[in-house]
Amino acid sequence: MSRILNHRMRLSLRKPSWSCVDKRAVAFSVWTGRSVLLHKPLDSYQIPRRKYGMLIARAVRGVLKIRYLLLGGAVGGGMTLNKKYAEWKDGLPEMGWLNDLLPDNEQWEKFTTTLLDAKGKIGDQLQIDPRLREAGAARAAELRDWLSQRYEDAVAAAAVNNATSSIEPAPKIVNNLQSRPAPMSAKPNTDEKEAYERRVHALQEEVLSLQARYQRELQRLEQENRELRQQNMLLRQGRQPSTKKMRRSLIDMYSAVLDELADWDSGEAGRLPRVVVVGDQSAGKTSVLEMLAQARIFPRGAGEMCTRAPVKVTLSEGPYHVAQFNDSSREFDLNKESDLADLRKEVELRMRNSVRGGRTVSTQQIAMSVKGPGIPRMVLVDLPGVISTQTVDMAADTREAIKEMTKQYMDNPNAIILCIQDGSVDAERSNVTDLVSSCDPSGKRTIFVLTKVDLAEENLANPNRIRRILEGKLFPMKALGYYAVVTGRSRKDDSIQSIREYEERFFRSSKLFKDGMVAAGQVTTRNLALGVAECFWRMVRDSVEQQADAFKAMRFNLESEWKNTFPRQRELDRDELFERARAELLDKSAELSGVPAAAWEARLQNALWAAAAQRIFAGIYLPAAANASDDVDKFNTSVDIKLREWAENELATLSIQAGRQALREEFSELMSKSSDSDAIYDPVKKAAVDEALARHQWEERAQDVLRVLQVNALQDRCVASRAEWDSAVSLMEDALKERLKLTEDELKSLTGPGFRDRWLYWQSSNEEQNRRAEVKSELERLGSNRPSLTYDEVVAVRDNLRRRGVEVDNEYIRQTWKPIYLKHFLNRALSRARDCRKSFYLYTQQNGTGKECCEVVMFWRVQSALRTTANALRQQIGNREAGRLDRELREVLDEMSSDPELKKKLLSGRRVELAEELKRVRQVQEKLEEFIEALNKEK
Repeated sequence: MSRILNHRMRLSLRKPSWSCVDKRAVAFSVWTGRSVLLHKPLDSYQIPRRKYGMLIARAVRGVLKIRYLLLGGAVGGGMTLNKKYAEWKDGLPEMGWLNDLLPDNEQWEKFTTTLLDAKGKIGDQLQIDPRLREAGAARAAELRDWLSQRYEDAVAAAAVNNATSSIEPAPKIVNNLQSRPAPMSAKPNTDEKEAYERRVHALQEEVLSLQARYQRELQRLEQENRELRQQNMLLRQGRQPSTKKMRRSLIDMYSAVLDELADWDSGEAGRLPRVVVVGDQSAGKTSVLEMLAQARIFPRGAGEMCTRAPVKVTLSEGPYHVAQFNDSSREFDLNKESDLADLRKEVELRMRNSVRGGRTVSTQQIAMSVKGPGIPRMVLVDLPGVISTQTVDMAADTREAIKEMTKQYMDNPNAIILCIQDGSVDAERSNVTDLVSSCDPSGKRTIFVLTKVDLAEENLANPNRIRRILEGKLFPMKALGYYAVVTGRSRKDDSIQSIREYEERFFRSSKLFKDGMVAAGQVTTRNLALGVAECFWRMVRDSVEQQADAFKAMRFNLESEWKNTFPRQRELDRDELFERARAELLDKSAELSGVPAAAWEARLQNALWAAAAQRIFAGIYLPAAANASDDVDKFNTSVDIKLREWAENELATLSIQAGRQALREEFSELMSKSSDSDAIYDPVKKAAVDEALARHQWEERAQDVLRVLQVNALQDRCVASRAEWDSAVSLMEDALKERLKLTEDELKSLTGPGFRDRWLYWQSSNEEQNRRAEVKSELERLGSNRPSLTYDEVVAVRDNLRRRGVEVDNEYIRQTWKPIYLKHFLNRALSRARDCRKSFYLYTQQNGTGKECCEVVMFWRVQSALRTTANALRQQIGNREAGRLDRELREVLDEMSSDPELKKKLLSGRRVELAEELKRVRQVQEKLEEFIEALNKEK
């Protein structure tokens, strides 16, 4: 090969005229931009054969030099160079067509003269910048040196190859380009273009595949790096890695802080970062969140509002793909379809339970956590979709309530707004972009996500519209980043893996990606997850220290207020106060069994008499005395009948009610005896006791036992001792005096104040009282020793009053007569009771058959029945009812302890509120400090 090249070079040196012609042709091409070979028809050129050899040799030398340079740079020598040389040899073109293209000597002379004249004229008018000339010369020299070096390397490699392969003959250059079609044909260009496009598409798919593999590998390495760094830190401290501590991840600690602040009323509470997912209804918010969680965890509805309350989802890494509600211990295995269905039902049930009072949406937050391999760590809040039109089955304020709730979450200056926009609908129909722009006008914490891009590409006639959206040039809002995702094909039963594969296939073949409208980092939910997680943790690191300082200052202010306002009291929150009240109540309940029997019976007798007094007077004593008309036998018979009816029908039930009232009074007295008890506990104690007594039901058989005892006690008419006689007389006198006092008060209210009250206390009567006084005066003239008036007496009284100018009817006169007669009767009965106090001896002499003091005997029978009832009730309380009441009291207290609203109602005031706030601030501060410490260790 070297001998051939040297021979061709010697031939070229013998004919310097052709070198000049070659140089002139090149110069002509440079100045005119046209090839000199195409100025005349091919058959018009004639050139001697002896001049063709030099030109062909020069062309062959240049081609061989270039090929050797390429081959020398691509291979290291040896067999590889030999293989490449054989392939190059077969591809050499046929050089015979050059004879028809090159001009003859006369034509070259004419062309050279014309070219030199043109060069002189142009050179006079065009001055080249000397700096460009120097730069070009330097660049040309550098290129010449490089080509020379490569040529020498290729020649040396060929020489080595010839020496090592002497068995094989030297390769012969063969011209095989004659079979190729004409270079002016259009078909090869078309084939090359299609081949180029196929190659570009294949490269794009390879880029996406490599990017997906890179992301998965990066996530795996990051997880391993974190675990190794944590174990290394523990080993440096001389400790073994604790499994219990490693289970509590960083994102779980941060989520616990957010849970503490869920219902916080202070403005500092909502300033911790979280990702707020907002968008129009059915824009794909829930689907994006499910793609991030890698599970279909939310219920679906055909055209119906599904998200009715905020759902806080804490995403974190874990060995198993599980979900769990914060207030439940059950874990749902997201790899099982049955658990997924149960989880969706539970989410739907909690949403419906949170909506009360006829409302469509609720502000009550549902908190859950999702863990699994490769899940990004962040906290997201899925909000109800913004609507533009309310349907008839929605509450009247649904649209404004959703906007207000969305705005409240987005107003947090550290919240990351994940704005979801449906790409398959017109941009002009969006309701959420203006709302996002008003909360974050600069776009420093907004990430825009365009969903349903597959439908958008299929339906939109102008794909450039999608490019403008993803460049932030279509919507009136700014954002940190713009992403395009595909979250399904409108199929409920599609798995997350199938959706992800469909998304990756779509973007590989999408015109958006092929035409360069969308960058590779702006597509797929994988890139979205990485971008949102990075932004979330960056904002957390930037703001958590400031929030911790704010809570530290808040704690200092609250502690100072407590020391100045309640210096001698402990900082007991609502739960601690309730537990103290509960302990005191249960202690007092245990003391019921220690109350003396005499105290119980005295209290029970008083409760029984208070409950039965009205029935004894109005239903037994007064009717019997009115019907008897001083007939003792008739009075006793009537009393016997009425007492038996009362005992069989009413007395047992009345006794149970009295027993419950005695329990209440005894309980209240026991509680009032504790002098060291705090008054703040009283509402809790009273509410618990009232509810326990309201639930407390006396044993049913107790009424039957009481009824038998009461009937037997009322049948006995023989007073056995003087003490019992005197006790019955005292009961009768007390009862008559009490009744007489009530009757006099009634008369006074009817007739007005008397002479003494008018003169001493300056009291006066109204017109009605004066009329009653006139009727009373007229009736007293008739006498008040009969229980009722006859018709003639009523007419006489009415006529007398008419003559005095007082107009009344008959019923008015009878109503006035009743208290007048009752007063007269009670005075007479009280007089008889005083007389009967000394008649016990006479009663014993008559062996109980005396009729003078039958009223005392009636009261003794009632007293004996009530005493027997009180004794039976005391035994029932001591044996069974006190224990049953204690159990019911415990149940009531347990229910009250699980009702925060009731405890807040019963335990209120600045002391309680201050202690509650101080407790919560301390808890938040401690969790924040723990989280910051773990965050710094992870750094």
